[in-house]
Amino acid sequence: MALKRLLIFAFLAILALAAPRVRAQPETEAGPVLLIQLDGVIGPPATHHVENAIEAAIERNAEVLILEINTPGGLETSMRDIIENILRSPVPIIGYVSPPGGRAASAGTFILYATHIAAMAPGTNVGAATPIDLGRQDTPPPEAEKGDAGERTAAPEDAQARKAINDAAAFIRSLAELRGRNARWAERAVREGEAISANEALRLDVIDLIATDLDDLLAQLDGRVVEAAGGEHTLQTSGRDVLRIEPSAITQMLAIIANPNVALLLMLLGVYGMIFEFANPGFVAPGVIGAVCLVLGLYALNQLPLNYAGLALILLGVAFMIAEAYTPTFGILGLGGAVAFLIGAGMLIDTDIPAYQLSWSVIVLALALTGAFVALALGVSVRAHRKRPATGAETLLGQRVEVLDWAGTSGHVWAQSERWRARGPEGLAAGRFVRVTGVDALTLTVEANGGSGPGVTP
Repeated sequence: MALKRLLIFAFLAILALAAPRVRAQPETEAGPVLLIQLDGVIGPPATHHVENAIEAAIERNAEVLILEINTPGGLETSMRDIIENILRSPVPIIGYVSPPGGRAASAGTFILYATHIAAMAPGTNVGAATPIDLGRQDTPPPEAEKGDAGERTAAPEDAQARKAINDAAAFIRSLAELRGRNARWAERAVREGEAISANEALRLDVIDLIATDLDDLLAQLDGRVVEAAGGEHTLQTSGRDVLRIEPSAITQMLAIIANPNVALLLMLLGVYGMIFEFANPGFVAPGVIGAVCLVLGLYALNQLPLNYAGLALILLGVAFMIAEAYTPTFGILGLGGAVAFLIGAGMLIDTDIPAYQLSWSVIVLALALTGAFVALALGVSVRAHRKRPATGAETLLGQRVEVLDWAGTSGHVWAQSERWRARGPEGLAAGRFVRVTGVDALTLTVEANGGSGPGVTP
């Protein structure tokens, strides 16, 4: 009996010791719900914004990060960077095509397929996912030709474009298989440019749900199990407040300078500022401003898809213009550099996306700036060529000097407050003025047409 009581006492003691530990464990609280907007063309600023948002979501242990998508597409490189960040994210990423009337076209379709849960608002659409910079599909294919037996044969296709389309189709198909969505339609969206509405997307298993607004979206997400970065998450989102993440100052600055037109003008200002500073040391301000503009322009261009032949022509043009400033060739190098620079500018951006094309007005402005620079350099070189020497023996050429003494074909003259040996014609007399025609070491060559002066022999 005593043993039984002892066992009961020991059991109660163990429970008493364990109870505080159970009560001391805090209940797991759901993290914040964060939201960012992907609005407009997908480019380097959008990539930077998504990277910052995912880092913030990880630091704050966010429950989910919502990407509110409304885009016509964008650069393939930026799209792939965003998708890589989504696939690596330990925080569930929700793709939400919104507001009504919005779309997830081209690159937006790929991003929507990459998200852990895909949702759309009523009145939105998704598809037309053939990236323009992968293979242009906005022109009809060439007509099929008839074979020898009269049958229709397949029209020839550009091999490079076909490879790009196959690569894009395989990429979106892999995303569809990863998220358990309709891979067949995804491939049609790439190969045929097919687009569908939100209701069709839900019916075809392209998306997971349709939500009228953010509150409806959070209510439908609540309780769903999502696998992100190898771990499962049961979402707790119903009735939660949404914290919107605004673009950082660096992202906003990048959105401005990543425009190829702005980047080109920054490069122009930078190059001309540096040239002016090198040609006129000591001004400081043109060199500082030029260096800053040049660095910003190069950084912006580094974010864009470049044609390296165009970049090489720009660098060659800059080298020619700098050479013109230091070794004047009466505009030959300057004009050649201007032509190379402008041809390179036209080839610089390697994409067909309109938002990332150089504007003809900007190219004309660049031409005007370059022409003004070459004209200025040419004018300076011409003036320098015509200007008389200010120092050295060459300054004596053409001057009128007075004969001090003369015998035969040689004597002495007074030039620049100094006595010089001279040679010239016979018959010159002391006091006569002659003109210097040459300088040979310390001897001047003179001629007799220097005019008359005091003591001139008639």
